[in-house]
Amino acid sequence: MEQETNNTSASSVRVCQNCKKDFIIEPDDFVFYKKMKVPAPTFCPECRFQRRMAWRNERSFFHNTCAKCGKKIISVYPEDSGITVYCRPCWWTDNWDGLEYGADYDPSRPFLEQISDLLYKVPLPDLFGLYTTLENSDFINMGGYLKNCYFLTMADWNENCSYGSNIFHTKDSYDALMLNESELCYEAVNCRKCYKVVYSVDCDSCSDVSFSKNCIGCSNCIGCVNLRNKQYYIFNKPYSKEEYVSLAENYQPSSRKNIEKIVAEVELIDVKLPHKYMHERLTNNVTGDYIYNSKNVHDSFMVQDMENARFCSLVLPGKTTDCYDHTHYGINTEMLYETLQVGNQASKIIGSWFVITDVENVSYSMWGIGSKNIFGCVGLKKREYCILNKQYTKKEYEELVPKIIAQMNVMPYVDKKQRVYKYGDFFPIEMSPIPYNFSSANEVLPLTKVSVEKEGYKWKASKKSNYKITVSFDKIPDHTDEIYKDFVKEIFECKHKGECTDQCSTAFRVTQNELDFYRQMKLPLPNLCPNCRHYRRVLQKNPFRLWHRQCMCLSAGRQATKNTAKHFHGDNPCPNEFETSYAPDRPEIVYCEQCYQQEVA
Repeated sequence: MEQETNNTSASSVRVCQNCKKDFIIEPDDFVFYKKMKVPAPTFCPECRFQRRMAWRNERSFFHNTCAKCGKKIISVYPEDSGITVYCRPCWWTDNWDGLEYGADYDPSRPFLEQISDLLYKVPLPDLFGLYTTLENSDFINMGGYLKNCYFLTMADWNENCSYGSNIFHTKDSYDALMLNESELCYEAVNCRKCYKVVYSVDCDSCSDVSFSKNCIGCSNCIGCVNLRNKQYYIFNKPYSKEEYVSLAENYQPSSRKNIEKIVAEVELIDVKLPHKYMHERLTNNVTGDYIYNSKNVHDSFMVQDMENARFCSLVLPGKTTDCYDHTHYGINTEMLYETLQVGNQASKIIGSWFVITDVENVSYSMWGIGSKNIFGCVGLKKREYCILNKQYTKKEYEELVPKIIAQMNVMPYVDKKQRVYKYGDFFPIEMSPIPYNFSSANEVLPLTKVSVEKEGYKWKASKKSNYKITVSFDKIPDHTDEIYKDFVKEIFECKHKGECTDQCSTAFRVTQNELDFYRQMKLPLPNLCPNCRHYRRVLQKNPFRLWHRQCMCLSAGRQATKNTAKHFHGDNPCPNEFETSYAPDRPEIVYCEQCYQQEVA
């Protein structure tokens, strides 16, 4: 297999052993596989992404008990998962050692099976992140350097923020997704350097903006789309300052009924204006979506400061280079393949999960902190030359690892559906301790219970809570003026009542900080639980998937508005083609870079 990879200089069509669809391996891909000394994949990119995300639990919390100190904790692992869970203070201390769980390599058994045995013996921390960097911040997962924050995930360097994901360097903001360097924002999606921006999507460097989309450098705008450096606009129409102030009172987000009405009006504007085929900034030679300050990056989503990469996603700011199939983290990292949550000075990592902080030459390992030259290990901190958590000499290690790699190809792991996992493949989904419906995979590739169990994956029914709802959803006050201090004592019913597919918690509370924020921003109480609000925001970003399309500028039957400038293709349809995350059946008018810049920039 490796010989075939090294000698291939042309594109090769393969059939995914999971979904049975064709996928193409390009010459540059083979060059990378040769560099990493791994065979070409036998799963397509989408199935590889699904497999990694099935090991990632960002937003689902379960009650658990620390197996070391006995403290009641919340955890990303269900209590019946089989995982030994420590609270973070117990896990990060030096008074236990992963080497005590060391096992001898058994050449008669598939190696991934032996790693699975180790996974369910070695303690794992309850949540992801450094607890020492959290100040008065609860229900935090995959976050650090937070102060006075609540229920944030994938978030760093924030203060006074709650109910958000992918939030960085932000203050006093609630209910956001993909928010960076901002303050006093609410229900913002993919916004950056914004101040007092609410119910808005894809805005940059804006202030006092509401219900707007794709606006840059704007202030005092309501319900606007595709504006640049404008002030005092309502529904894309200019007004004097005096006129704006007078009219703006009619478009305040102070009641849910008013919010729904304004959102509907904005959609009528949005569907008539062109959309750029991808979200990007400061890029060169990239394909995918939500790519910033990167070059030579392809088929990737939500990545920053990246170079020479393909099939990557959720990569944080901080240089990351020469990676394939890497999901989440990064930061001064290079040469990663089939990795999940790996970063912070990481190099030459293959098939591993949460290996962080000055790590190098690590393969098939989990929760390896500051370790180098380890293979098939779990929960090792600052160790070297270990296999299955057993210590070896440098010579012994270097002699045994090639034998294990060969054995992984000759005796691969075969799952319940007869899918084969050789060296280079990430861990099988059926081995994950996270139930599929509570994993990040279910957010990007949702499956029904029947489908999950048919595939041989884990499913866990939601546990019914014994709380008593004190305010039904139809009794939740509609207007900001009806918010009272004693609402912190109430248990509000979620409008979805658990009848949606959004991991609805059926009910929710509001904190005092939350109430104060609503009053300050003149916002109404929500009538959805935090999970349902999150999934509503997810729908406002494009999916992690690409379609090949042609620019719709002057395309027959789909042009809903007239161009305002002369384009290079004249009166004929634009011939440019591209890869885009806008599906062909979506209503948006999608333009190439050239046509979009003519109309919007």
